[in-house]
Amino acid sequence: QDQLAESGGGLVQAGGSLRLSCEASRRVFSRGTMDWYRQASGKQRELVATITSNGRRNYADSVKGRFTISRDNADNTVYLHMNSLKPEDTAVYFCHATVPPAIVEGSVMEYWGSGTLVTVSS
Repeated sequence: QDQLAESGGGLVQAGGSLRLSCEASRRVFSRGTMDWYRQASGKQRELVATITSNGRRNYADSVKGRFTISRDNADNTVYLHMNSLKPEDTAVYFCHATVPPAIVEGSVMEYWGSGTLVTVSS
């Protein structure tokens, strides 16, 4: 099934930590670039972190040094380890996958999870 499933959201005090998980199908995960996005209430969805199939990572400036994205290839799971959480990190966090085409003429396919809510209290 070509579906992403996030988990791990919840309520945490400022300065605390959470780990989000995103499970993907083997077909999607094995070749895909995996991302975490977030969308706060009333704001646009923004890219938080990305990790390629070979482990290259990038982060939004707002989370650098605090968040770590990783992937477990055996379990087809990508994680977002969030430390030193701030109230402004409160948002629905979405897992996203970008899968390159199998042929040169093909199109990139994208998949989204349904989101998991992270609430950081002050």
